[in-house]
Amino acid sequence: MDWLTTVDHKKIGILYLISGGFFFLVGGLEAIMIRIQLWQPENHFVSADTYNELLTMHGTTMIFLAAMPMIFALMNAIVPLQIGARDVAFPFVNAIGFWTFFAGGVLLNVSWFTGGAPDAGWTSYVPLATDAFNGGNVHGVDYYVVGLQIAGIGTLVGGINFLATIINMRAPGMSFMRLPLFTWTAFITSALILFAFPALTVGLVALMFDRLFHANFFEVSNGGNAVLWEHIFWIFGHPEVYILILPAFGVISEVVSTFSRKRLFGYSSMVFATVLIGFLAFMVWAHHMFTTGLGPVANSLFSIATMLIAVPTGIKIFNWLFTLWGGSIRFTTANLFAVGFIPTFVMGGVTGVMLASAPADYQYHDTYFVVAHFHYVIVGGLILGLFSGLHYWWPKMFGRMLNETLGKLTFWFFFLGFHLTFFVQHFLGLMGMPRRVWTYLDGLGFDDLNMISTVGAFLMGLGTIFFLINIVTSAAKPRDAADDPWEDGRTLEWTIPSPAPEYNFAQTPLVRGYDAYWKEKMEGKNAMTPAEPLGPIHMPSPSILPLILSIGLFIGGLGFMYHHTIVGIIGLLITFGCLFTRSLIDDHGFHIEPDELHDKGVKA
Repeated sequence: MDWLTTVDHKKIGILYLISGGFFFLVGGLEAIMIRIQLWQPENHFVSADTYNELLTMHGTTMIFLAAMPMIFALMNAIVPLQIGARDVAFPFVNAIGFWTFFAGGVLLNVSWFTGGAPDAGWTSYVPLATDAFNGGNVHGVDYYVVGLQIAGIGTLVGGINFLATIINMRAPGMSFMRLPLFTWTAFITSALILFAFPALTVGLVALMFDRLFHANFFEVSNGGNAVLWEHIFWIFGHPEVYILILPAFGVISEVVSTFSRKRLFGYSSMVFATVLIGFLAFMVWAHHMFTTGLGPVANSLFSIATMLIAVPTGIKIFNWLFTLWGGSIRFTTANLFAVGFIPTFVMGGVTGVMLASAPADYQYHDTYFVVAHFHYVIVGGLILGLFSGLHYWWPKMFGRMLNETLGKLTFWFFFLGFHLTFFVQHFLGLMGMPRRVWTYLDGLGFDDLNMISTVGAFLMGLGTIFFLINIVTSAAKPRDAADDPWEDGRTLEWTIPSPAPEYNFAQTPLVRGYDAYWKEKMEGKNAMTPAEPLGPIHMPSPSILPLILSIGLFIGGLGFMYHHTIVGIIGLLITFGCLFTRSLIDDHGFHIEPDELHDKGVKA
């Protein structure tokens, strides 16, 4: 019951990690099935309809239900610790964020058991997503539309919460130019969420009206505009790439600095590069639409804007290399993932510049070259970054060290499998293999490269299994990780016990510079100077309302989807009833007295 009612940011981070990890396995299984289907020409492992469902659900699950929550897991677990706060700004809203995301994710996957999953691709392009292309799968896209709206509520309120937290709850002395890079990237990511997700919500609501209430936003035969959906989707979709990758940049910055025993090279330029990437992320959405006929002027402007992103990204790459240069480098598992990330992401960036050229894009468009590019960015960037961050902060989240041997097996199998899978797909694309195809004919020259790609996917799966074994075996160990288990921790999270106690900091620390803990250590101190006397700590009360609220949205979504208006209204009444109840409860939380401080820990 404790986990169902918690509003503690660390426990919510763990809940995000468990649910995001589960959906990552589901999405990975779908990817393996896709690769089995394509491992030889004219294969019939799955039917064409099932392949479309697998393709759609793999992309949707990995982006919205695996990558996003795992980012929120790290942000929840680490950001308040890095800024010296006792929790996020709105703990109750934080719990709502998690449970609505989870309800949306479950609703989306219920579709597998109720007649068919969404099958219009993860971008859900119209007219494929309209009633005319449903066939026997009547409600598949409805699950996509309603499920993502519910999950999107969680992401949006989570982003707003982190903006408020980082702006208002920094420890005394922690100016913006003393923020750790991971917190900086969490801040810019949250701003991107704030501006990008409403666009997706608007598009989904319009598509929902088309599908459920026969409106005409996108139905061309009734005067709608199919290209309008592409604009709306990519105004959200391109910033989403940076919502995913910026936190990975933050993780790499923390890890290479710690395991090189050096201050991050060019901190100020890294901060401004992060802000600039966030700004440019909104300026380039139309490069996904070069082939829709926008015209040469629009194509040229969006080409130039897209290529400009290479400048701040290059600044980051060179700063990581200069941080490593001459450092006392330790190749722990976390650092292996970080070092492996750098050339992998550079390759994804280089093919990104190639795709930013409109004439070239006409050749690459809808081929496997594009598939290879975005997997190099998202998997080679984000997933390697997440693995690095999880191995790095695992002791702080759970109080146990992960096994380094199993960690290195995870890295090598995943890293080599990744390159085996996606590197050859560049050549498949250049040879003309279209994406989103169920099968291909023999004799076209695609056979061997597709088989290599499938072998690589299995190696990635093996790497993931090693990680799961590592989690299970470490869970059997005692919770004995040191406060600063890497011995070279530089930021505030390493000044408190592992796992962090419920109240985080018994006394709020006084920050005297960038890399606050490292600065104290260099002056011969082994702890932070407190900014306040020891006293009672005010904590928020747990609540079951966020869980019930999300169940109400789940019921409401199902009701409206199947045109059972009464059920839909009951679901909404549950949701609004929870909000109304919350507004009436005069909850002042509780206090932890100084003599109770050592009894309050987070158990996972």
